Amino acid sequence: MSSAPESLAHLRIERPVDGVALVTLDNPDQMNAMSDEMTRSWAAAIADLRTDASVRCVVVTGAGRAFSAGGNTTWLAESGALPTPALRDQMLAFYRTWLAVRDLEVPTIAAVNGAAVGAGLGIALACDIRYAAAGAKLGASFVKLGLHPGMGISYLLPEVVGDAAARDLLLTGRLVEADEALRLGLVSRVIERDGFLDEVLATAAQVAANAPLATRYAKVTLRRQRTSLDETLQVEALAQPITFGTEDLQEGIAAVQARRSPTFTGK
Repeated sequence: MSSAPESLAHLRIERPVDGVALVTLDNPDQMNAMSDEMTRSWAAAIADLRTDASVRCVVVTGAGRAFSAGGNTTWLAESGALPTPALRDQMLAFYRTWLAVRDLEVPTIAAVNGAAVGAGLGIALACDIRYAAAGAKLGASFVKLGLHPGMGISYLLPEVVGDAAARDLLLTGRLVEADEALRLGLVSRVIERDGFLDEVLATAAQVAANAPLATRYAKVTLRRQRTSLDETLQVEALAQPITFGTEDLQEGIAAVQARRSPTFTGK
């Protein structure tokens, strides 16, 4: 199923495949910098997606040649005159608005079509999976601007690539190309630019075709901070039995036995 894009300020939402929502950061003239208008649109979009039971996977990408160049540097330059408490409140609201994608119950995929820098990298890190187009560049270049890292990157980056690689990227501020990002574990796949989004959407369709309840519970378990194997076993021992009584499990078993594709309903 494909639908016309829903137009918001500096943001587009489309439904290119059943169960998949495609969210496009749409401010290409400014490399999809996170404007006030885009931030408000993002808040509205995430709120709608959170309550839309038809959505089973969300893909985030950028229009034009960039995923996102990050925060609005004009705003940053003008904000130095504000008192620190006021700035703190503004930054927390900004961070929490954008990182709300992390709290969606459905799987999320960042389709990094081009540069993902600074806070733009933070958006990608907040997604469950990251795929990069060949030639895309990623980095947390805050220190090169004279700025402390933000958007939760000092937490999210070590979570994804480990402490050593995170310190390298954060303290040097260097950008890495897609192939190095793959070696670091910053992205899961590098895909040729031709057909990049189509391939990501095909993967999203595979995710959306899986049993929704089982997928959501798996995401919750994966997001928990794992302090020990036994703690994870305890969580799984509670979550897995919940899926035993679902119609989807019976459908999955029947499909395997009949050698056909399952049709999951989320029940």
